[in-house]
Amino acid sequence: MIVERPPAFSAAPTGAVRRRPWRRALARPSLPATAGLVVVVSFFAVQAPELLTWPGIAGVLDTAAVLGVGGVAVALLMIAGHFDFSVGVLALASSLVMAMLIGYAGWGTWPALLVSLAAALAVGLINGLLVVITGVSSFLVTLGTFLVLQGISLVGAQRVTSTARLSDLSHARGWSSAARVFDSTLQMGIARFHSSLLWWLALTAVASWALWRTRFGNAVFASGGARRAARELGVPVGPTTVGLFCVTSTAGWLMGTFGLLRTGGVQPNAPALGTAIDCVVVAVIGGCLLTGGFGSAFGAAVGSLLYAVAREGIILSGWDPRWFQSMLGLLLLTALLANGVVRRRLKAVPRS
Repeated sequence: MIVERPPAFSAAPTGAVRRRPWRRALARPSLPATAGLVVVVSFFAVQAPELLTWPGIAGVLDTAAVLGVGGVAVALLMIAGHFDFSVGVLALASSLVMAMLIGYAGWGTWPALLVSLAAALAVGLINGLLVVITGVSSFLVTLGTFLVLQGISLVGAQRVTSTARLSDLSHARGWSSAARVFDSTLQMGIARFHSSLLWWLALTAVASWALWRTRFGNAVFASGGARRAARELGVPVGPTTVGLFCVTSTAGWLMGTFGLLRTGGVQPNAPALGTAIDCVVVAVIGGCLLTGGFGSAFGAAVGSLLYAVAREGIILSGWDPRWFQSMLGLLLLTALLANGVVRRRLKAVPRS
């Protein structure tokens, strides 16, 4: 069960439990995204009735699941007051490492998967240590990481192969078993549901439980809300920050693995910055504040679902796909305004 009740930092004052339900609802980080989801679904249900058919639902869930994996991880990091713009390029770089090990070194699928995961974790560890040790903004650190990895990916792919795409990898040992784990499908008529949906739901459930029910979650909120005071009180701010960067790098690896096993190849010059920005956008739409200390994994999951509904709805409505960027910007601005209102309401609701 996914719970969004804020963790207990202090005892509730007498009479707090008698607060009106609607006031408690306004303290939920996911409320703006949930309300927006209802509005957008209702709108496109009229404009494009195909959206509510099984194929339409499958398309929405597939888009939401892949982006939601990164969005939930980025949301945890944003609650702690940090950003990670290297998620998108990690998805590309890790899948490229795996493709090269399989296609040019003759490795099996599972060893290549483990090495690419280790490489992604190393990047997350470096990002976290640089932020903790130097005190430099995570925005600048991960932007630098993004540029470094993008350059290495492009140059490395060009040196190894002259083609624009590494493909035909499905003959590798262990490919079918890896595909069953990361890209199995369920056919319902003409609709096809991918196992990335289960990964997304599981990650959201685990992240929500860890955030609201564990000491780690308390450390995440304390790191984003009052970092200096948290350090003075003995909260492990540094290890928590490094751990969260490793979580986002793992999410990037998982997104890249989904794409590689689904298509059987990788394109080295695929856009990566857009993916990272989309992850941040769905986290903000889901209720995360740019200043940290507020948000939820469940809200980020709802934000990714809202993103997917808007994208698929525009396509099924026959609109110019470029309208999606305008709608996404409008959703983001609305979420920023709504989050400010919800945050003020949160101050009036005791944490119990």
